[in-house]
Amino acid sequence: MFVLPKGIMKPKESKSELSKDAAATANRDGGGMATNGSKTENSSGPVPATATDNNGPNAAPHTTATPAQRQELTRLLAEYAAAPNATAKATAATSLARRYNSVERFDSAGFYLEQVALAKPSAQNWQQAADAYFQAFSFAATDERVKLLGGKARELYAKVLRDQPGNLDAKTNLGMAYMASDNPVQGVTYLREVLEADPRNEKALYNMGILAVQSNQYDKAVKRFQDLVKVNPKNVNGQFYLGVTLARTGAKEEAKQAFLTAKSLSNDPALAASVEEEIAKLK
Repeated sequence: MFVLPKGIMKPKESKSELSKDAAATANRDGGGMATNGSKTENSSGPVPATATDNNGPNAAPHTTATPAQRQELTRLLAEYAAAPNATAKATAATSLARRYNSVERFDSAGFYLEQVALAKPSAQNWQQAADAYFQAFSFAATDERVKLLGGKARELYAKVLRDQPGNLDAKTNLGMAYMASDNPVQGVTYLREVLEADPRNEKALYNMGILAVQSNQYDKAVKRFQDLVKVNPKNVNGQFYLGVTLARTGAKEEAKQAFLTAKSLSNDPALAASVEEEIAKLK
């Protein structure tokens, strides 16, 4: 089902999975049908960010990389290992992160970007590392990876906010990473702080809508998605979820219009199929 909240369609799935999938749809193209959220790892997706040869200085190039990409990664890994000083190591780490990102090994990209930030601490460098780990978190296929990658993202976003407390993008991602932790209340707090500072923040509105769905507060969810599509009428996910939540509150005609609007904004056949299925339920 195209980006349909799992809390509605699959109530047995965990809150952390719904929160993580919300982060995925809010922060990258794809999500939903393309990756099936937390249930599937892309063939070119990340591997566990651990101290094994899946990560760190001895990380092996991803098996789905092309021969040329694997050769380049091998060369850069050797260059990183042989770097004579911190400056050279940071330069090699930056190149490695770029290459790992190109083959969607976001956790490995995060590892090397963190090395850059450790060598050259700045809010920008910490956020680059945090964003990479958050991207890997959004692809995580197991509870262990959710915990590991979400924890790294939280740790690094906290460093960003220490230097830039008004960084709303970092605060939003930190909030979503907390939603899949043992302290989801802290996540809601961060998202509310974002909306207090910027009531038109699309990412925060979207994720607060998803969290309302998660707790079966469909009236609140409708309001969040209505606010979202007022800010950006072309937000496909916002229109689709608005249809979903309106349908749950009994506003069938309004739901149908939202579904049709979502369909008109995208050529994705999975979305079209989902819209037709949802509209059929309204009859």
